[in-house]
Amino acid sequence: MTTFDASVRDKNLDAACATVAGEIARTDGKASLLLAFVGAVLAGLASAADADLPTVAKVCGGVAALALGAAAMLLLSVVRPRLGGTDRASFPYWARLDEQQILASMDGDTRAARVRVLSIIAVGKFTRLRQAVDLIRVALVLLVPAAAGALI
Repeated sequence: MTTFDASVRDKNLDAACATVAGEIARTDGKASLLLAFVGAVLAGLASAADADLPTVAKVCGGVAALALGAAAMLLLSVVRPRLGGTDRASFPYWARLDEQQILASMDGDTRAARVRVLSIIAVGKFTRLRQAVDLIRVALVLLVPAAAGALI
């Protein structure tokens, strides 16, 4: 028979909160890096837009630019702040309370709710990050024939 150890649960809840918050920070960092990359590639494509290129190169480059634009929108949604805060365990919710309401909301342990809310946010960010990476990969594949056509 196992016994309940509240200190173990407390440590686990604290670790879970820290882990999920760290994962959110990682997605924001990755998204920022990828946004810079996408911007640089789009700038390069824009500079080649006026060049006299074969139709295949123009079409592949145009579709690649569309994929990169869609990836940029997904990446922007990753770094866009989430301020809904109806979950009662986050700062957007607390921002709408007065001091007495905040103190009253601290009577209970909200770490489990915070882990749940942060996990939902992290999964959403990672999902959009993965979709953006997939679109970037498609764009890079399309840029190969575009570049080959430009060399002809």
